Amino acid sequence: MLTERHLQIFVALAEEQHFGDAARVVGITQPPLSQGLRRLEALVGAKLFERGAGQVELTPAGAALLPYARRALSSIEELHQAAVEREPEGPEIRLGLAPEVPPSAGAAVAAACGEAIAGSRVTVATAPTSSLVNQVSTGRLTLAIVAHPTVLDGLEAGPVALLPTWLLLPAGTASGEVVGLRQLGELPVAVRPRTEAPAARDLFLDTLALHRPRGGTVVVTDERAGLAMAAAGQAAVVTADPLLGAPGVTRHRLVDDPLPLRLRLVWSRTRTPFLRPDDVMARLTEALVAS
Repeated sequence: MLTERHLQIFVALAEEQHFGDAARVVGITQPPLSQGLRRLEALVGAKLFERGAGQVELTPAGAALLPYARRALSSIEELHQAAVEREPEGPEIRLGLAPEVPPSAGAAVAAACGEAIAGSRVTVATAPTSSLVNQVSTGRLTLAIVAHPTVLDGLEAGPVALLPTWLLLPAGTASGEVVGLRQLGELPVAVRPRTEAPAARDLFLDTLALHRPRGGTVVVTDERAGLAMAAAGQAAVVTADPLLGAPGVTRHRLVDDPLPLRLRLVWSRTRTPFLRPDDVMARLTEALVAS
């Protein structure tokens, strides 16, 4: 199916005549740009560019189709603008939350959206970071709170917010309000699947291994599953949720807080003209940190 991204790649390549420059204009890296061009040429059934040493030139078929692509992009932009301007009750803010986001933090940002953008209606969805980035890129979500670091695929992003975390342990594993990771012995640490946020998971695991060479990890579907394993004496849980807990589980601070939860807001500048990064997004990031 022909998409807006295909049209953006086509027009950018025609104007820049260079893969690297076109990728920067579209806001993606060069490999997905090349893949998008191949899909577009397959969809239209014609070769659109002659590829040279780092540069590209339009074929006759590409030159013939370029005006149509430009008009289509212009129509799509007008559609986005009209949807915002003609919405009688204000824009709909579709907020995505990564599963790691504490409920209080998600609620604070959702409330700040309604306060910062007059007349807006806020809806909330939860999905892994990798899915949230894709949904914001394609316009299915307005903005999202994602785990950091992650590949942003050309999206705008606010500053990284560091949320403190606690260690949830089976009762009797450790004593004292503050503990070190080495005190866990062979007890594994519960982690979510790497595919949900590969870069963020790798950073977590690397830091964990640095402070605790042995013990390993166990993969769980979510924090509730990790909490159940902690209650059963089978795992430790690192969480930023100040309210997560259960009988048989004790809460501790980690020495020097080596595993803070790193979060940031991401959005698309072109798809959300009612968001102003210097104003609205600053207020939303402040709400995230303050929560």
